[in-house]
Amino acid sequence: MTSPTSAPAPTGLLGRGLVRARREIGVVAAILIFAAGLLGFLSVADAVTDNHTRAFDMGILTMLRQPGDVSAPIGPEWLRLAAIDITSLGSVIDLVVIVLVVAGLFVALRKYTEALLLLAAGASGLLMVDIIKIVVGRQRPPLAFHAVQVANASFPSGHAMLSAIVYLSLATLAGHFAGSRRVRIYALGAGMALTVTVGASRVYLGVHWPTDVIGGWALGSAWAMLWWLIAWFVEHRHHRPVTAAEGLHGNNQG
Repeated sequence: MTSPTSAPAPTGLLGRGLVRARREIGVVAAILIFAAGLLGFLSVADAVTDNHTRAFDMGILTMLRQPGDVSAPIGPEWLRLAAIDITSLGSVIDLVVIVLVVAGLFVALRKYTEALLLLAAGASGLLMVDIIKIVVGRQRPPLAFHAVQVANASFPSGHAMLSAIVYLSLATLAGHFAGSRRVRIYALGAGMALTVTVGASRVYLGVHWPTDVIGGWALGSAWAMLWWLIAWFVEHRHHRPVTAAEGLHGNNQG
């Protein structure tokens, strides 16, 4: 007798198609995010290179400063100090340490492919952001706005882009290994929150134009999804198609 809480396994072509669609909806979502992120970045980059964002960028930077003193961010002193601490979560050193620690954990678990893909995503993202900065060559906001020291070009924000790559990649990996939907939602939410907070701190501290951060978020999200798709392809390339009954059994276990 069929349990009241379980449904019969779908049969036939339609049933197998529904099971396959449920299992691959993440792939479709990743492709859409990749495409949207890449198009968003290209749109912002085009506007930046044509100098169409100057009024927008300067308006937001000025809004985040004390009236009459562009060197002082709005809010209490503890907020400025907190922003400095938060922005370090997107620094190259901190992100390299995080990636190496997590990759080492994967190696200890004998998940060598996951470790390699995580390292490749981070390293390729770092190389790409450096190349784009050199090619675009956008100047930073005026020095009077800076609350911390910076060295290289402005577009895109390396902190915003690299934090999107690393934290969203870690969130999708955590979701992949989690057996609970709530854990997957939490991991993705935490990754997005860290990415947004780090990027916003760069504008608040006056070292990036807002469009630098928007472009970094867009390209970083697209890059993270590209490597997720690569990981999905590597994982499934030797797998045979899943039957409807197997798909239902796997869903019941989750």
